[in-house]
Amino acid sequence: MEVSYFRKINSIALFCGSSPGKDSCFIEEANNLGKILAKKQIHLVYGGGCQGLMGRIAGSAYLGGVKVLGVVPKSLSRNIIEETIGDEFRVLNMQDRMVNMMNNADAFITLPGGFGTLEELFQMVSWAQLNIHQKPIGILNVNGFFDGLLSFLDYSVEKGFISQSARRIIICATTPSELIDKLQAYIHKPDPAVAHIVWPEDTSRKRKLDLSLTL
Repeated sequence: MEVSYFRKINSIALFCGSSPGKDSCFIEEANNLGKILAKKQIHLVYGGGCQGLMGRIAGSAYLGGVKVLGVVPKSLSRNIIEETIGDEFRVLNMQDRMVNMMNNADAFITLPGGFGTLEELFQMVSWAQLNIHQKPIGILNVNGFFDGLLSFLDYSVEKGFISQSARRIIICATTPSELIDKLQAYIHKPDPAVAHIVWPEDTSRKRKLDLSLTL
């Protein structure tokens, strides 16, 4: 009998907009994702603040009883980001933010957002391609928001700039429950060209937040 692979996910890092967007479905799906994370007892790591889709997911997850960690660069904390939901961990710069979010998460989910969201998504994808981490990366394709991007990635595969194995790093679904199921079933298969590379783990940037506590 075939046994399905199941990856234990205790925490998920979130990449999405600090704006709510113009369609109500974005906020509705963000709220739904936060509730589902709480129901599944999956803790949340995000970029801090309380605005837009980021704030809605963080608030919904926090009210549902799971731990929420906002990783905030000091400059943004002083000038842009308002009150962070849950725990706040201040770092020096944007690169430190990304490293801390990666170190504190078992998987990543991207929702609609702008340049910062896309940067975060593709940094994690490129690091997975280089086998720096082996964590699943998902896109929640709310109302077809990422259809154009996904088509472009397929076009890049066709033109020989993205390999088929690299393209498979990005997992896509249209509902939070389906996406989390896919993340849990994900098996990382590194490119043979980089599989032998050993990257040192930077545990010094991991937030000491006990995510194993019983809720």
